[in-house]
Amino acid sequence: MSFEGGIYNIKAVSTKLGIQPGTLRAWERRYKIIEPVRNQAGHRLYTEKQVSILKWLITKVNSGFTISQAVDLLEKQDIEHISSNFEINNDQVINIKDELLNSLLKFEENQANQLLDKAFSLYTIENVVIHIIGELLIEIGDMWEKQEITVAHEHYITSYLRTKIGMIFHHLPVNGFLPKVICTCPPKELHETGLLIFTLFLKRKGYETIYLGSGIPKSDLESVVKEVNPTILFFSATLSESLQESYELASKFSNQFNTLTIGIGGQALAHLSSREKANYKQFIVGKNEEEWSHWLKSFHENNRS
Repeated sequence: MSFEGGIYNIKAVSTKLGIQPGTLRAWERRYKIIEPVRNQAGHRLYTEKQVSILKWLITKVNSGFTISQAVDLLEKQDIEHISSNFEINNDQVINIKDELLNSLLKFEENQANQLLDKAFSLYTIENVVIHIIGELLIEIGDMWEKQEITVAHEHYITSYLRTKIGMIFHHLPVNGFLPKVICTCPPKELHETGLLIFTLFLKRKGYETIYLGSGIPKSDLESVVKEVNPTILFFSATLSESLQESYELASKFSNQFNTLTIGIGGQALAHLSSREKANYKQFIVGKNEEEWSHWLKSFHENNRS
């Protein structure tokens, strides 16, 4: 990919994008992603378009992709439409989600893979998981409950989407200095979407997370906590009855494991009364990223004091 009209030298690009010059040279040499022009002295000069492409790649790498994966995504895109603006376009997200649903309902996995590749090329991992995969999981659950789709469709689509999220989990690095976290649902909770998204939120921040999902008996969960010795145990509740069960388990485990911090999140929190909020206060993590970040900040501040 060659462009004319280079205006930025490698030092300027390095400073602008926060990347080492040696890394830029290695990317160019190994992946042939861009070919900056040279001035008379033989120094690299980058165009605005090339800087936008590099920023796009860095955004993908910072979102958890390897550089080779990011380059693969780049090669599937129309370079002329890549810009430095990666904000969510609601209409485009809805279109991708709808097309993805239609493909999966027809069991057209190759088409679904292409649509997800497109989504990951346009948006960060969090945005794709929350606004496309997460919303689609909720929609599929609603369609199944209303008997608008077969059990086979629900199982196939849910399995496909969870597998995609699982693949993302395994590519994210772990910061060994951060606390270990167990993420689970109370035994009777069947909805894992909120738990998956919260687990991704933690893994993107470098936390070592152990994802147990739903349907774990109380005795088994107790055994895992004893064996793993995590710093944080997180419950996700979508149903009101699951929230009560989460609270009872949190109270029990809090008394049993003195060094364990326990949090409860999920959509069920949206329906709490004022009295329930007061009762659950010590365990409430929140139901969105802003509230989760605030809870984590408070957790670290409390553990430093």
